[in-house]
Amino acid sequence: MPSADHVILRELLAREPEFTSGAELADKLGITRVSVWQHMEKLRAQGFEFEAARSRGYRISRRPDKLHVALIEVHLKGRARRCPITLLDEVDSTNDEAARQLASGREAPFVVLARKQTKGRGRLGRAWHSEANGNLYASFAFRPTLPPGGMATFTLWMGVNVCELISNFAQVDPGIKWPNDILFHGRKAGGMLTEARVDADQIRDLVFGLGLNVNGATASWPGELSRRAVSLAEEAKGTLDINRFAAALIGRVWLSYEKFVAGEHTETFADMWQRFDVLRGQPIAVLQGNKRIAGTAAGIDNDGSLLIRPESGRIQRFHAGDVTLEKRP
Repeated sequence: MPSADHVILRELLAREPEFTSGAELADKLGITRVSVWQHMEKLRAQGFEFEAARSRGYRISRRPDKLHVALIEVHLKGRARRCPITLLDEVDSTNDEAARQLASGREAPFVVLARKQTKGRGRLGRAWHSEANGNLYASFAFRPTLPPGGMATFTLWMGVNVCELISNFAQVDPGIKWPNDILFHGRKAGGMLTEARVDADQIRDLVFGLGLNVNGATASWPGELSRRAVSLAEEAKGTLDINRFAAALIGRVWLSYEKFVAGEHTETFADMWQRFDVLRGQPIAVLQGNKRIAGTAAGIDNDGSLLIRPESGRIQRFHAGDVTLEKRP
């Protein structure tokens, strides 16, 4: 059942830019107008501001610039409205928290959001800068009934869907660097990390984690990071509504997961990958331990492996590795 805060926000947003009367809100909630005012005072303490006009009611004049569960829920559409959201001020890692909740028996799917991570990480155990700076740290928990071998392209599929969402929402042109980085002109805006607990013949738990630089000012980040990172707001030349974006992201991830489990992703995956792939045709090198293989990126195969054409001309496939873009001779 929606909370009083949820109902108040839903009604005010539905009427924008018009006013909504306090009497109507009280009737909707079955409470007094004084109680409505008390709920709005609580929302003010959370970063909202309201304009009040005699005989007309209220409307929102300012929204919080940080994640807010009720506001995200109001923006959710379709089946994504059934996705429970846990929002934490601070956590070690949203992926770790989602895994802990799955292990404790929490019903999936659900999403864990955090305003700050103290031990955020990416592939190969690398640290992910995760300060409370208007960015988005999210982990989605699922229990798919799929064999482990069926998950080879999962992160890649989710990545192109996140790129398409970003493109449509912010009117920018992101790209994906195999296997899990979201880039703009070579600068990193986000990263993905999929982790699973696997039984002998079936995936037990699956966590898809995503860190996105949404509104953070990367120029203030430490050292080399400030030169290698970029935010969506910097690319879009304006601050994004992070709660509306979070709702759109939850909806897109939910839909993309359902399509993947149903096997429907195969219809569009190849075209979407080609659209967002930043490596194809570029000189690259793959590092695997002490081994380095250089060549020209030639896309991916049906299993999601990276294809490289070395100078010898014979295509090689890589299931894993650290990829760097090389300078053209």
